[in-house]
Amino acid sequence: MNELYHLLVRNERERELYEQARHLAERFAARAADYDERAEFPFADFADLKEAGFLSLTVPTEYGGHGASLYELVLVQEMLAQGSGATALSFGWHASILMRLFLLRRWPESTLARLAEEVVKRHALINSAHSERATGSPARGGKPETKAALRNGRFVLCGRKSFASLAPALDYVLISATIEDSGEVGEFLTPMSATGMRIEPTWNTLGMRATRSDDLILDGVEVEKDALVEILGKSNETAPAQGWLLHVPACYLGIAIAARNEAIRFAQTYQPNTLSHPIASTPEVQRKIAEMEWRLAHARHFLYAIADLWDRYPDKRAEMKEELAAAKLVATNTALEVVDMAMRIVGGQSLFADNPLGRYYRDIRAGLHNPPADDLTLAWLAKRALSHHPLGGSSNQ
Repeated sequence: MNELYHLLVRNERERELYEQARHLAERFAARAADYDERAEFPFADFADLKEAGFLSLTVPTEYGGHGASLYELVLVQEMLAQGSGATALSFGWHASILMRLFLLRRWPESTLARLAEEVVKRHALINSAHSERATGSPARGGKPETKAALRNGRFVLCGRKSFASLAPALDYVLISATIEDSGEVGEFLTPMSATGMRIEPTWNTLGMRATRSDDLILDGVEVEKDALVEILGKSNETAPAQGWLLHVPACYLGIAIAARNEAIRFAQTYQPNTLSHPIASTPEVQRKIAEMEWRLAHARHFLYAIADLWDRYPDKRAEMKEELAAAKLVATNTALEVVDMAMRIVGGQSLFADNPLGRYYRDIRAGLHNPPADDLTLAWLAKRALSHHPLGGSSNQ
């Protein structure tokens, strides 16, 4: 077993998931550069995920899924990302949405059961599409300009959504829209096959090119009245602690581990004619390797510890928003530092287009823009610290 995982894989089930994910990551890695260069969705990777039964990873066992814990999702996600960050991030949105739905159980039971059957038996893919160019990230509290109007007993959806990851492969998408009559924001379970739904290929980006996070155009999309599955809260401050979003930092740490591995491979094999041994033996390269190691150890143990707390203490989840956000902040910023250090070890050769470090460098930047953003996390941490130490209060409180 990889030395980075021997302490974190705690039992036989986790070992099996780790091995499955490792085999998948090896397949993804062989295709990742090509998908990235062509900015094409990794359909072959998702065919492998379907064959492995991974699309039902976070569906509860009572519905025929694997019932993965958050810790197991983080373990799998980090490993998959070593093969392809874009594939892992795309998979993570699907897996995390299913985890959210079955943990919160805000939908009618019949709808949840039907969706679970679609995922388990027919390998259906789902993601949400909440972002809009006018409102930015939904975490900022902007009200969607996408509208839902009730007409003749059916809802009609009109609008445009951006950053719709997995767009070419989705079966269902959760659309947030402002309901015309009430002004409330609803979430609508919408088939991608619905008339009036189309993909506009806008995803021409620096990194995460293979997620194909294109725009969705909803031009009079009609859905049944029961497609309105939830009324969303008005403020991000009142949103539940979202443990399932740890799939995001896990993905970026996986990319950083892949960069670390590439740098070590290079250092152990590259020997310039000025040396009688590979550069791995030089003190400066060893110092840089050590820098990568302690940064990864710090971020990874923090991430896995938070995931474990989430799983073991359900009654404490409501109090974990700041810890979850801090884990993401530490992981994504550490990943940036590790990839930078890996490129310093490899030097100028890391700049060539056929070197995977270039892809890692580009993909890793996207982590800063996945929710929650660093400034929100810092605001939450400061607010909590100040609220626990009111003016005139004891420093021991």
